[in-house]
Amino acid sequence: MSRLPEPRLTHVYRLEAALGEPLDIGDVSQGYRRIVPQTGGTFTGPELNGKLLAGVSADWQTILPDGTAIGDIRYTLRTDDGALLYVQSRSVRHGSPEVLARLARGEDVDASEYTFRAATQIETASRDLDWLNKGVFVSVGARLQGRVIYDTYLVA
Repeated sequence: MSRLPEPRLTHVYRLEAALGEPLDIGDVSQGYRRIVPQTGGTFTGPELNGKLLAGVSADWQTILPDGTAIGDIRYTLRTDDGALLYVQSRSVRHGSPEVLARLARGEDVDASEYTFRAATQIETASRDLDWLNKGVFVSVGARLQGRVIYDTYLVA
């Protein structure tokens, strides 16, 4: 059998989103559940730029006993050309107990001190951006005081 090609990553956009106050659901059977609204922001990339829409963007998190955060992140973007993008990411954020405790207290922690990764899917009705519907994407995240940053890449 021939060797399979190595995946290549192409940067699609960087999203910087403001975060609202979390809605703490509490302890559920899978862990500690909370919803963190994304209240606005912007995204920029080589081909895509625009704004995050508030009210239709949030991270539904489950925090495991060891502090690992499992995210179901759903947000809506509007490009500068008016196209709407529905983005859904399944994420995991983990690190040492000390680093996770600092994040839980809301401290800024350098992204190199923990892992925050997501498998991302993008949907749009825009014919010009139909390639997004067919792409496989990964995102790298960082959580800072009051905001989150995602760099999203197309896997080719």
